Amino acid sequence: MLLFLAENDQGVTLIGLSPPFGLDADAREGTRLVGPFTAIWYLVFVIPFFLWVPIKSATVRVRGAVRRGLQELGDSLRALPTRKSLFAYLGASLLYRDALNGIYAFGGIYAAGVLGWSIVQIGVFGILAAAVGAVACWLAGKLDSRFGPKPVIIGSVVLLMAVCIIIVGTDRTMAIFIPVADGSNLPDITFYICGALIGAGGGSLQSASRTMMVRQADPARMTEGFGLYALSGKALAFLAPALVALVTTLTDSQRMGVTPLIVLFLAGLLLLAFVDPDGEPEFRCAPS
Repeated sequence: MLLFLAENDQGVTLIGLSPPFGLDADAREGTRLVGPFTAIWYLVFVIPFFLWVPIKSATVRVRGAVRRGLQELGDSLRALPTRKSLFAYLGASLLYRDALNGIYAFGGIYAAGVLGWSIVQIGVFGILAAAVGAVACWLAGKLDSRFGPKPVIIGSVVLLMAVCIIIVGTDRTMAIFIPVADGSNLPDITFYICGALIGAGGGSLQSASRTMMVRQADPARMTEGFGLYALSGKALAFLAPALVALVTTLTDSQRMGVTPLIVLFLAGLLLLAFVDPDGEPEFRCAPS
C-alpha cells in the first residue's frame, strides 16, 4: 500500500500520483493511513477463515482446559533439556530469528540515517525485498524437499551474515569497505542488492525453519511443539533491538550498530551443529 498511499517530499505517492481520498500530502496523511488500512485489510480477509474453516474440538470447560494446558506446558519445558536436538534447535532459531527481525526492523532506519534515503527509496527497497523473497521461498521449498531444511537454514543464515557484513562496510563514502567517489550511487546499488538478499534469505529461513520444527516436534503433540517455537521466538525478542541500540550508542555509529546481528546469526549457526536434521529417533516423523 506504500505505492498508493505514502507520500514523498514532493507531495505525491511512490507511483507519482496525488494521495487518494482527498488526503493531505503536507500532513503525510497517506503515510499515516498505511497502518490502519493494513489492519482493516487483515480484518476483512480473515473473515473467511472464521466462517468456512472447520474446527473440530471437544467440548471442555475453560478453567479445566487452561489448568491442564499450563500443566502440560510446564512438563514440556522441564523435559526440554532431555531432548537435545529440539532444545538446541529452539535455542538456535531463537537467536537467528531475533537477528532476522533486527534486520527487518532497522534496515529502513539504517538506509535513512546512513545513506540519507527518501521514503521513495525505502519503499522501493521494501518492495524489492518482498518480490525477491517470494521467488526465493519457492526455490527454497524445492531445495528443502530435496535436501531437507537444515542445509537451507544454514545457507540462509550464512547469506544473512554476509549481508550484515556488507551493510557494515557500506555508507556514503564506501561500498563493501571500498572507498567511492563523492556522489557515487554505488552505495545505493549495493544496499538495493542487500535488500534483495535480505528478502531471499529471510523468506527462505522462515519457511525452512517451520519445516525443521515439524521434524523436531513430537508428531502426537505437534501444536505444542509449534507453541514452544513461537514462545522461544518471543522470549528474547528484545535482544537484537537492545544490542543494536547499545552498540550504536557506544560507538556513535549506525554502521557499527549492525554488528550484534552478525554475532546473533553466528551463535544460532553454532547451535545448529547440535540439531539432528530428522529429530530424535523416538519422535521422528518421516518427511513427506
